[in-house]
Amino acid sequence: MKKTVKIIAGSLWALPFMALAQTANPTYLSSLIDGAKGLLDKLVVFLVALAVVWFIFNVVRYTMSSDEEKKGAAKSQMIWGVIAIAVIVSVWGLVAILQSVFGVNTTGAGNVNRLLP
Repeated sequence: MKKTVKIIAGSLWALPFMALAQTANPTYLSSLIDGAKGLLDKLVVFLVALAVVWFIFNVVRYTMSSDEEKKGAAKSQMIWGVIAIAVIVSVWGLVAILQSVFGVNTTGAGNVNRLLP
């Protein structure tokens, strides 16, 4: 009995996905992918800006502090800020290189339309 209830519940849960699969709308899918790409682009810019602000904040803390312990803490945070900037920018560049190598369309989800019937 429990197995039957689980199967029915799983089928009811998957029903909306099956309905969407039958009526694939390429413009909806394209707009969904474009929206996700736009959101990720904004997230990367925000993370870079946050890392730069963190670095500058710690530079100010380092220069304004007279205590050696506080200077050491600010110095280590500056190093982590530089590492964060380097990692974010290098991953961003790696993604751009991979897109170029594999010929991925970066102007939007234009390639999705040719995949759908």
